[in-house]
Amino acid sequence: MSRLTRRGVVVLVLAVLLLTAGVLAGHPLLRALGGLCAGALVAAVALTARRPSVVVTREVYPDRVERGRPALARLLVRNQGQRHQPAFTAGDRLGEGVHDVRVNALPPGTEASYHYELPTQRRGRLPVGPLVLERTDPLGLARGRLTAGESATVWVHPRRHPLRLPARGTPRHHHEGRVAEDLHGSLDLREVREYQPGDEVRHLHWKAAARTGQLMVRQYADPDQPRLTLLLDTRSRSLTPAAFEEAVEVAASVLHAAALGGQRCRLVTSGGLDLSTSDGATAARRLLDELCELGQDQETALAPGALARARGGDGALVVVTGGSLDEAVLARLRGRYPATTVVALGVGAGRPVGRLIRAADAAEAVSQWNATPAGRR
Repeated sequence: MSRLTRRGVVVLVLAVLLLTAGVLAGHPLLRALGGLCAGALVAAVALTARRPSVVVTREVYPDRVERGRPALARLLVRNQGQRHQPAFTAGDRLGEGVHDVRVNALPPGTEASYHYELPTQRRGRLPVGPLVLERTDPLGLARGRLTAGESATVWVHPRRHPLRLPARGTPRHHHEGRVAEDLHGSLDLREVREYQPGDEVRHLHWKAAARTGQLMVRQYADPDQPRLTLLLDTRSRSLTPAAFEEAVEVAASVLHAAALGGQRCRLVTSGGLDLSTSDGATAARRLLDELCELGQDQETALAPGALARARGGDGALVVVTGGSLDEAVLARLRGRYPATTVVALGVGAGRPVGRLIRAADAAEAVSQWNATPAGRR
């Protein structure tokens, strides 16, 4: 699509005035100037309306990155036509902004690549694309735009801090040391989920597959496998936006360490989110993806009903909340989860009391965790 620029609109108005004045006054010079302006406009529109004969692709890597870590985009432009391709501008949408890439002229059959950094300062899903190819005429009278390429997504995960999280529970199947992969096959059916490469074919759930139209597998859990539940306070009245970001970092650090350390994890929020996973790298990525988009809410209760009614002894519990502790709720949770650790953020540093850690930010909280019995149990 080709449109006139502001300069083009001015020239168009000038052409109309000159032609009108030339006709009314019978002055050939005015008509010639008006025709010259009109001809320049027609040539500009024709030039910018022509579709660039190039193939443009974009790659982003990595597709998942910690907040503040570098992520790059690679733009590959190839001229597959038989003509010389003039220069143009490719605008790549990055979230709410646009990054402009000046693509130089390309001879036939050649290609060029351009690299640029993606903004990863904010946690969340960063949509990248589509590309908008922009071309202008030499006089700047018209501009042509064309959408090209596919969109991509970069998951900007919360920042994680190195955290020591020991295993809990009894050994699994008399195995000593860490198990390299999930143990499946016990009679404890945990969930039915979509098939992923590497899953046991004998665990396929054919009835669910026929019902959903996708391959589904049964996922079993070993009852003796260590478990960790993390309750994240998402109430806006409990944590400021800045303190909430620190709380999300604490949650990411704990859950990532637990999943990679062989523990089944459960993420619960005040807003009602209840996500249970197995252990391993896939589970850690799933938890981080969920934390990537998590926001605050207007709930009043710290713990949802499902967590408050949980049976006692169901693994360890970590509560990440603000400085104003809800002692009544925490007392009930401690009665159901004997191994309960509370991390209170947004307050000045304080000396850890038992399993209570007070810290101003995530880095300080994790440092206290690693230095206290809460990080060695």
